[in-house]
Amino acid sequence: MKYISDLKESERISGVYLVKSKQTALTKAGKPYENLILQDKSGTIDSKVWDVDSPGIGDYDELDYIDIVGDVTSFQGKLQLNVKRIRRALEGEYDPADYLPVSKYDIEEMYSELKGLISSVKNEYLNKLLDSFFADEEFAKVFKKHSAAKTMHHGFVGGLLEHTLSVAKICDYFAGRYEILNRDLLISAAIMHDIGKTEELSAFPANNYTDDGQLLGHIIIGTMKIKEHIKDIPGFPQKLESELEHCILAHHGELEFGSPKKPALVEAIALSMADNLDAKMEMFAESLANVPGNSFDWLGFNRGLDSNIRRTSEW
Repeated sequence: MKYISDLKESERISGVYLVKSKQTALTKAGKPYENLILQDKSGTIDSKVWDVDSPGIGDYDELDYIDIVGDVTSFQGKLQLNVKRIRRALEGEYDPADYLPVSKYDIEEMYSELKGLISSVKNEYLNKLLDSFFADEEFAKVFKKHSAAKTMHHGFVGGLLEHTLSVAKICDYFAGRYEILNRDLLISAAIMHDIGKTEELSAFPANNYTDDGQLLGHIIIGTMKIKEHIKDIPGFPQKLESELEHCILAHHGELEFGSPKKPALVEAIALSMADNLDAKMEMFAESLANVPGNSFDWLGFNRGLDSNIRRTSEW
């Protein structure tokens, strides 16, 4: 098996990969084909099965491990796989650990850094609230291994931790640069802004939306979880609770982006900008991950970035 990150255009490959998603579609001529996203721990690749009726294409489903033969091609500057043969892989032919995309950073080191930021929060109520989540070993275990999204950004093991730490560090910079910001409130909101994703998305390898994820979303789930934890902290100030919950509710910045409220506090503005910045940087990085280093072709419209994008020129 060759890892997806090592694939080169024009080569033929064979090996076992995880079917992250599978969709049936029709060509302009009305011929059925299948859109696949295949995955291993190094990344994903868009794949096509053009001849679905071929005897070499066996039965398989989404989240199956499949043994394939295919040709690596390029489409709009990105690598794509043209799959010629498929059979469902048997137990013993693969190790599931090879198929889960993982953060390139050390998870325990990131978590230790996050705990350091928690310790730096001086407000006793916010500090107790943070500890009520992150001192809980079961919650910490889930949080460290969870993804931050299904497809948009940080959709890998450790992605939620990586994104949260990055947003909190950006907010820490903001707090040092702009005296108007309440650092304790901003850092606490940054660390807790996506805790709802632990229930919005299922664990790997599915990494898909749960019922609560579909019906409520991580912003509402996270706000509800914070409210539940605050009930167990005697004397937690009501105004502080409302301001913290507002930061969580407003962290997507705009109503059309899923926030029930637009930012009305300076900390909420800072958090929404930090969240948006880190998400967009990761979206761009992931979009370029499978683009050959010598390619400066335009990649087409990127929905998350709302723009046609390409790699920066070398000069």
